[in-house]
Formats: sequence, structure tokens, C-alpha cells
Amino acid sequence: MTVVDLDFGTDATALREQLRGLVRDHVPDDFLGAFTDDPADLATAQRFCGLLAERDLLCLAWPAEFGGRDASVWEQTVVREEMWAHHEPRGAQYMGVNWVGPTIMRHGTDEQRRTHLPPIARGEVIWCQGFSEPDAGSDLASLRTTARRDGTGWRISGQKIWTSYATMAQWCFLLARTSRGDKRQQGLTIFLVPMSDPAIEVRPIHSLLGPHHLNEVFFDDLVVTAADVLGTVDEGWRVVQEVLAFERVGIARYARCERLLQAAPDALGAAWEDLPAELRGRWARMLAHCRRARLLAYRVVRTQSQGTVHPGDAATYRIAVTRLDQDSAEVLMELAEHAGTGAGRFRAAVADHWRYAQASTVASGSVEMQRVLLARSLLAAP
Repeated sequence: MTVVDLDFGTDATALREQLRGLVRDHVPDDFLGAFTDDPADLATAQRFCGLLAERDLLCLAWPAEFGGRDASVWEQTVVREEMWAHHEPRGAQYMGVNWVGPTIMRHGTDEQRRTHLPPIARGEVIWCQGFSEPDAGSDLASLRTTARRDGTGWRISGQKIWTSYATMAQWCFLLARTSRGDKRQQGLTIFLVPMSDPAIEVRPIHSLLGPHHLNEVFFDDLVVTAADVLGTVDEGWRVVQEVLAFERVGIARYARCERLLQAAPDALGAAWEDLPAELRGRWARMLAHCRRARLLAYRVVRTQSQGTVHPGDAATYRIAVTRLDQDSAEVLMELAEHAGTGAGRFRAAVADHWRYAQASTVASGSVEMQRVLLARSLLAAP
């Protein structure tokens, strides 16, 4: 039986209070994320990200040699929880912090570490992920973007889609096919490519999530060198599986659900007592589901801290938390209908949560694919 100690310790408790204080002092009360139609929100996130970096709070669990301060993974979990609960005032930095940087630490060359890790730790660079394609979303191994040999380097051509932050990113963590094997997972390679190259074209996809979230990215004979390859040529799938496990637990979605659910009684005031018993019962059930998702996340964090990644555990958590995202959004929307005119901030936050929740069961791999991963891991278990 796996036992998880839920007491993070006094350092983590102090860190949580410090982060909440910084949010109160430096993030406007009506902040609902960096990627709205108001440019001031992105500016707020960029300033706040720089503030965290100055105080060694952005990548605090990274090794000191790479710009961190050797804190525990549990302290980094506190950062994830507080940032997502408060509508991610770091902006798009979580991608570089949570999995791009750690993946470069594990699989990159010394030169790649020197080039990429310090800017991430300083909050100066945004990364995007070049994975999904029009005919290879959840079935990622079916991708068609190809990289063909050209002397000592490569030429990359193809299309990616649903690429978050591509309009603002400086670098792309790109997966392309470099050869054909007996299985689709063979012959894939990861490249670290600059988004400023003129061979790359980004076309925004308008959606209810707002600007910057969804984009198409086209690669037209993009020239890269051997130095841009992360890890071993043709063996990128192994790294991708590790990346996806980190990504799927990297956003603490349960933290925002729980914060909004706990805020509901105060937001509704006297109207809370007049709610139908059935609705209050579903509200309580959602709080219990928040705790379940949190415990599943902690189990994955624990195994990752020991140097292992269990895809089945990550898939289990992802299924639970994305269902929580959508189910809690529906309950919160019903609750918000009973809130008075003085609860405008609560209603706006709930509406924002609902919009994000609509995409949660397909982001980072659909729920259906997570179930496949979970089934495979159970069948492979001794």
C-alpha cells in the first residue's frame, strides 16, 4: 500500500502564505489570466513572473546550478497550486518551468542546458509545444511533420495545430518524424527550434479561450542543425512519454476548482440558505472530488520525486481532474445564477473557469486516450 504524507512541512506552509501575499500585493483583484483581450493582463503576468524569478520562487525546485534553489518537489507543488488557483499569474511560464526545463536537464547536452535553462529560470522566455497535428492529436504517433537529413543538419516541413502561445513563444519543443520503423512510435525525434525563423508561420485560431491559446504552426523547409536535436535521433518517443506524464500533473486544476467552490457560500451570502438541497449536495460532492484529484496528483508527484514516471498513475489523475474541471464548472455556473449584484467578481471567475473546462478533457491527450493508457498499464502490471 502506498502511503502519502499530506503534511508538506513548515517551509511549504510559509511558502504558501508568501505566495498568497505576493498575489494580493501585485495582482489585481479582477485578474482572470494573462491571455485576455486586455493587454494589461499579459503585462501583469510578465511583471509578476519577473518578481517570482527575482525571489527565486519561479523554479525553486530546480537544482541551484540551473537557476533553482534545490527546494523539494512538494514546495514546487505548492507553487503550482497557488498559481493555478489564482488564474496563473505567471502567464505561460509553467510550460518551461514544469517540463521543458526539467526535460532539457535530463536529456539535453551541456550547451543546450547553458542556452535554455537560465532564461527559463529568469522568466524571460516562453515555450510552445509542437506536438498535435490535424490528423494526429490524441494519436500523436501518427504525426506527419518530417525532418529529412540535409548534410549534417535537417530540413523540417509540416503542420502543427492547437499550439498554445505560439504567437508569443520564442522557442518550440518540436516533435518530427526522422525515419520509419516497424511501429509508429519509432523514428521520432525532438528538436528545439527558434520561433523567430522565417520558415515558421503562425496562424491564430479564434476560440472562446481568448487570444494566444490556440494556433496553427506551419514549417516550410525549416533548417536546423544537429545541435538542435534533444536526446537521441529516432528515440524521441521515450522522452515524449516522460514529458506527457509531467505535463499532465503540471497544472493543479483541482486547486482552482476548490478555491471557487469554497468561495461560493460567501459570494451568495443569504441566498446560500435558500439553495435547493440537491444543488448544495452536488457542491459538497465536488469538494470531495477536489480532494480525490489532489491525492491522485500527490501520488504522481511522489513517484516522480523518486525518479520514476508511471503513465498509468498520470492517466488516472488526468481523468479525475479533467472530469472534476467540467463537473465543478457546471455546479458553479448554477450557483453563480443565485449570486447577487455584489458578486460580480465571483461570477466572472466562474465563467472563466467554465470556458477553460470545456477544453480540459482534450488538452494534453483526450480522456479517451488516458483511459487507453490506464488500461494498458493495468494489463501490463504483474
